[in-house]
Amino acid sequence: MSAVKVALPYHLRNLAQVDGEVELDVNGEVTQRTVLDALEARYPKLRGTIRDHRTHERRAFVRFFACQEDVSHQSVDEPLPAAVAEGREPLLVIGAMAGG
Repeated sequence: MSAVKVALPYHLRNLAQVDGEVELDVNGEVTQRTVLDALEARYPKLRGTIRDHRTHERRAFVRFFACQEDVSHQSVDEPLPAAVAEGREPLLVIGAMAGG
């Protein structure tokens, strides 16, 4: 089991009623899927906010960063960097901005 840190944007921290980073216990390999599964299990109010209820695909305006690298378009089953898996660096969940 790994203790993984996740940094959420303000509106998701507010919805989950947490301050700062959250620490999650992740069983098995640390991937986007296993981290998000653990996050939604611990904070059910976040279900459907980061990924779609049915397809479990990442929402279009949400991005994931690990060790200063955008991992949003990587496979959800690809292992995250060791620094994230070991809890030394957080997985950042960022609300992307769009506009003209």
